[in-house]
Parts: sequence; C-alpha cells; structure tokens
Amino acid sequence: RPDSTVGSRPCPVDMRFRPCIDLHNGAVKQIVGSTLTEDPSKLKTNFETSMSSAQFAEMYRRDGLVGGHVIMLGPGNEEAALAALAAYPGGLQVGGGVNAGNAKRYVDAGASHIIVTS
Repeated sequence: RPDSTVGSRPCPVDMRFRPCIDLHNGAVKQIVGSTLTEDPSKLKTNFETSMSSAQFAEMYRRDGLVGGHVIMLGPGNEEAALAALAAYPGGLQVGGGVNAGNAKRYVDAGASHIIVTS
C-alpha cells in the first residue's frame, strides 16, 4: 500500500534500503555495467567520490542501514574493504575475489556474510 512517494512513484512505507560500497582501485565508485574490462580505457563510471569506504560504512551504521555489502571490483581493494568492515562490524557483507583461502580474514575483520561468486 503506497503511503508516500519517491519522485512521482508511490513508495511503500516498509521499503528498506540495502547500502552498497563498490570498490575499484581502492576507491568508492559506481561503474557502468559491462565497462569493467581488461581495457581500462573502456571504463565508464556513474559515480565517484573522495569519501573513503570507511566513511560510507560509518554513515550506513549511523543511519541504521542493514544488509549492505562491499564489493571489490578487481584487485587493489582489500585494504578499503577491510576499512569499511572495521567501521561497521557485523553490518556489511563482502564479496569480489573472496575465496576459501582468504574468507576468514574478512569474517575476522567484521563481515556479516561472505558473498561467493563463480
């Protein structure tokens, strides 16, 4: 039952946001789907910020947003992912390059869940 609006669309009151922190080269950014390839000149982004992953995680924690995730898009994101997990222990899932050999590191750092992909 719509009780409010988001833009011009009805929005149910019980709608919940699931926060996401996408990491690329250690920075928080949103990449246009399918442009993340081996050719860096093809990469296009919708959003980039100077805010750290830890700052986003702290904001999500402060605002009570649960069920979020940190996704490492390629190499070079491990430290930023660990910083986000430390800022919101138990509040974020983590995925992207996680495997049986390194999963414990992320759980020990505060990940609520591990996202495993093929």
